[in-house]
Amino acid sequence: MKKITILIPVYNEVSTLQEILKKVENADFCGLEKEIILIDDYSTDGTRDLYKDIPYQVYYHDYNQGKGAALRTGFEKATGDIIVIQDADLEYDPVDYAPLVKLIVDGHADVCYGSRLSGGKPSRSFMFTHLLGNKFLSLLTNILYGSTLTDMETCYKAFKADFIKGIKIRSNRFDFEPEITAKVLKRGARLYELPVSYYGREFSEGKKITWKDGIHAVIALIKYRFVD
Repeated sequence: MKKITILIPVYNEVSTLQEILKKVENADFCGLEKEIILIDDYSTDGTRDLYKDIPYQVYYHDYNQGKGAALRTGFEKATGDIIVIQDADLEYDPVDYAPLVKLIVDGHADVCYGSRLSGGKPSRSFMFTHLLGNKFLSLLTNILYGSTLTDMETCYKAFKADFIKGIKIRSNRFDFEPEITAKVLKRGARLYELPVSYYGREFSEGKKITWKDGIHAVIALIKYRFVD
């Protein structure tokens, strides 16, 4: 394996984008060549003005579609042997990616998730309702798919490219997380979890996921258990 693609979906992150890009640039992804792809999901806060100074591939959506739609665009453009997802905020630290990627490079895993809830790493206190929702969704995933995940909703997901590119993603918004989890589990992926740090945001700081996304996640988990 020679190259890793870092997909960064972006929506209204003018205050954090440049800093997270520096962190991605400085992080070690097991010595692999980096391909950084940004997908702007119709930002309107001035984020698009930053791209003229960014030396990476940027793809633009003509209207806001959601994280899943942005990642679908990214998967189509990615050319790396491994593909990872990085949000454009500062909730996750790219230095945590190396152990996840190494499991794939060493041939142990097809997919690796970074868990915020397995302990051993710094984790900002969750909003209580988000913590309950996260635990419920992970439990539902384990019941439906016979897995033992602790953090299905994590952003940090690393995929072997030839495994993930055979999966069609239909979800447009945050229900991407349960859909992709359902589909990799149904395909018998060797899926590992490792702890990662989490520096969560409040809504006042720009957090976008809401309780409505939790309902869509439940629907997606049940739906993709029986259909593809």
